[in-house]
Amino acid sequence: MNDLVRMAGIEKRFPGVHALNNASFDLQPGEVHALMGENGAGKSTLMKILSGVYARDGGAIHVDGNAVDFHGPRAAQDAGVGIIHQELSLMNDLTAAQNIFIGREPRRSFGRLDEAALNRQAAEIFSQMNLDLDTRTPVHQMTIAKQQMVEIAKALSYRSHILVMDEPTAALNDAEISDLFTIIRKLRSEGAGIIYISHKMDELKQIADRVTIMRDGETVGTVPAADTPIADIIKMMVGRSLNDGALELAEYDDTSVALEVNGLSRGHEIRDVSFKVHKGEILGFAGLMGAGRTEVARAVFGADPSDSGTVKVHGQKLDIKSPTDAVAAGIGYLSEDRKHFGLATGMSVRANIAMTNLKQFSSRLGTLDESAMQATAQEYIERLGIRTPSDRQEVRLLSGGNQQKVVIAKWLLRDCDVLIFDEPTRGIDVGAKAEIYKLLIDLAEQGRAIIVISSELPEVLRISHRIAVMCEGRLTGILDRRDATQESIMKLATQTMREQSITQTGAQ
Repeated sequence: MNDLVRMAGIEKRFPGVHALNNASFDLQPGEVHALMGENGAGKSTLMKILSGVYARDGGAIHVDGNAVDFHGPRAAQDAGVGIIHQELSLMNDLTAAQNIFIGREPRRSFGRLDEAALNRQAAEIFSQMNLDLDTRTPVHQMTIAKQQMVEIAKALSYRSHILVMDEPTAALNDAEISDLFTIIRKLRSEGAGIIYISHKMDELKQIADRVTIMRDGETVGTVPAADTPIADIIKMMVGRSLNDGALELAEYDDTSVALEVNGLSRGHEIRDVSFKVHKGEILGFAGLMGAGRTEVARAVFGADPSDSGTVKVHGQKLDIKSPTDAVAAGIGYLSEDRKHFGLATGMSVRANIAMTNLKQFSSRLGTLDESAMQATAQEYIERLGIRTPSDRQEVRLLSGGNQQKVVIAKWLLRDCDVLIFDEPTRGIDVGAKAEIYKLLIDLAEQGRAIIVISSELPEVLRISHRIAVMCEGRLTGILDRRDATQESIMKLATQTMREQSITQTGAQ
């Protein structure tokens, strides 16, 4: 049996970075082969070379037994290689269907677009994915999770027999992940090969046949997924053992309220939500996609207007009309969509870290003190372990996890009393996650009030003093970490509207 893919001796260099050093990888028909490694290990770079996005500097690639040298993504697609990138590449003003078939739209006579056929074909793919989404919905009106599902649908539309999935579940809830795995198993049974990149360790045992581990641009080894303990895979990834047990959280002062939200409402997205966060507390927010967690955060931060409700910081009622008002009141917000709302990707690491507090670096004449900016950026690069050749590197050239660290550095520099982290470890490897968990705990111990919104229940349970659970725009309960389990959280996250009216408790 010929390999679907065989990559050997792959080399790739970027300015100041040896991204791939003699890397190798192979894929068999009817196999899900996981590709693991910390951020910056070279996983995405290797797959971008396979899919024609990057040209390799050395090595050989064989697809279906034939030597290939793809000079662009279209050449790779024509050879049956499809890729779902970690960073979304959709056109915001087009509909879901238009994004899926862009450049391949069905036509009527005289070249006219067949809109009905376009939407029908997209709907067939959504039906296969068990996805309840209107094909005519513009992408900019969708959540990140739904945009990710459109990316998956786009890749499936090419009927590729080699499919690369780069962090496909990063923004999906458990039900959506289950649907995706059903699709993957179906493709595998039909002889397709799936290259699966993920930082979620629990997914390996569910879906992968083999696992290849990369570190610092090199291939460390390939092991069977079923017979290899997760701890061994993690050790291969990071070169050390990580403790995945419960985290020790310091007690917080439950008499000192830093943030108080009462009766917050916005249409059907947020319905009469009230909660408090204390100094030194980490309050987790859990719930299924569309539950309203991000909407609450954006309303508190002033990114979206609310219909009613009050927000207080340290007992002082605020009139927050915009993010500028929130920042002035000491509230910082790390968005789940770092690419569009957290970073200026064409600017340097230094500029991105400094941008929330430019007054600190400005002279009376309005000029910026570049040396002070450099020193500050270097401090946070070292503190957060940001992997970058220098503070002048453009953020767009960093891995996803390192981009996330730059966003965190930006808000740490602002020294906010209340910090809202929306999916802070999305797309981040296990080693970087441990560092961010420690950082969040350190911030809480310094007296800051922390809100962490996460779709990963183990993460919420691990990092939070208390856990607020939302369903259909309502806060259905707040659990103490000592009483919380995945089952108790999911029970609150799936309550019907009738049940909510009876059992909504603990919101204070």
